[in-house]
Amino acid sequence: MLKAKARDKFGKEHVKKLRRKGVIPAVVYGAEISPLPLEVEAKSFHALLRSGLGENVIITLNIDDPKNGDKKVLIREIQRDPVWGNILHIDFQQISLTKKLTINVPVHLVGTPLGVQQDGGILQHVLRELEVECLPTDIPEKIEVDVSNLKIGDSIHVGDIKLEGAELLSDPQGSIVSVVPPTIFKEPEVAPAAAAEEPEVITEKKEEEEKEEEAKKKEEPEKGVKEEKPAGPKAPEKEEKKKEGK
Repeated sequence: MLKAKARDKFGKEHVKKLRRKGVIPAVVYGAEISPLPLEVEAKSFHALLRSGLGENVIITLNIDDPKNGDKKVLIREIQRDPVWGNILHIDFQQISLTKKLTINVPVHLVGTPLGVQQDGGILQHVLRELEVECLPTDIPEKIEVDVSNLKIGDSIHVGDIKLEGAELLSDPQGSIVSVVPPTIFKEPEVAPAAAAEEPEVITEKKEEEEKEEEAKKKEEPEKGVKEEKPAGPKAPEKEEKKKEGK
């Protein structure tokens, strides 16, 4: 049982004052009643959560108001501060114990797959909630799925789940959990840099060019130097010199 008070004041400033006093603003609604704003003591609600009761557990809401009295409710939503995690607001839904309702039930995985233990596979939990239709008294707190025997490539679908007293509304072909092969990252092979070979090619070209230039220089006469003609046979001595010798 959870105690609550009807709330007759509204607005952001009033809500802030309530939270500073340790009170959580709330609302209860349902098919047979108009939305009714409430105040719930934070300590009492936290104690209820710590007791292990989930959001799909029927709670008796004792409202301190002669017009309303006790109501059977489910927790439909808990709004929390995105930074600090404090509870900001609670939505309760009044239910009829004789009418079926549609509700989302959390999926709880049991065991460690063989494909993970033996082959290093990766467990992928795809669906974390399943939509169920049942009477309020038959709402499962959670749906347990045994994954111990799953090998790499195996999966469990919604159609594989059997519930007593409840009907699954989620797509039967939907995958709840599967085991996939491990992802192996290979480092790309780095090709030898072409830039490292370029200097050698350039050097070889330079050496070839230098050899060609030297060969041309040897073939062409040097500038400014006259080409010497090969010496001919000696001219005959003059006849005068021959006569003197006589």
